[in-house]
Amino acid sequence: MSQAVSKLSASDLASLIPHVGLSPAASAATNGSSQVEDMLAKLEQAGFLIEATRLMAHALPKREAVWWSCMCAGHTAPPELPEADQMCRRGAEEWVRQQNEKARYACWELAQASGFGTPEAWTAMAAFWSGGSMSPEGQPVVPPQPHFTGNAAAGVIALAAVRGNPARRDARLQRFLESGRNIAAGGAGRLPPETA
Repeated sequence: MSQAVSKLSASDLASLIPHVGLSPAASAATNGSSQVEDMLAKLEQAGFLIEATRLMAHALPKREAVWWSCMCAGHTAPPELPEADQMCRRGAEEWVRQQNEKARYACWELAQASGFGTPEAWTAMAAFWSGGSMSPEGQPVVPPQPHFTGNAAAGVIALAAVRGNPARRDARLQRFLESGRNIAAGGAGRLPPETA
């Protein structure tokens, strides 16, 4: 069994589907799927690319989902990206490397400072919602729901795919899915900055 299969198969497909938001047509196209990889392939072949990215966002382990969202946001980031947004993505990447509470809470602060309006802000939220508590430090623990990181990562992907030039959406989503598969296989999933 390959590493790619093990990372994506760690999640129970039935538990992911309610969070993916499949349309009736996408559900019909994936009828009979029992594994994440099979459903991903069917969605992609039928042209349901945004649904495929949502499934990937929820199927990847949280650390990998946050990293994937960072790679995709970086791919379409404009050269003049505001510093607050750059700091969000750097904070999320730092959480991937450290995975400690200090880095996680820093992501919340960075996302707030950025105004929550960009893919980069949501990379930070994906990291913040990865575990621990959503309450301020020292307050009673309020854990995030298990699907919050996947929701935030899927939002990053959707926003990044249409940033600047929505006509590039499908080509970008294809690249994002390739990146996600690379990450699922243990790679870095790096995407170079998009050229004009």
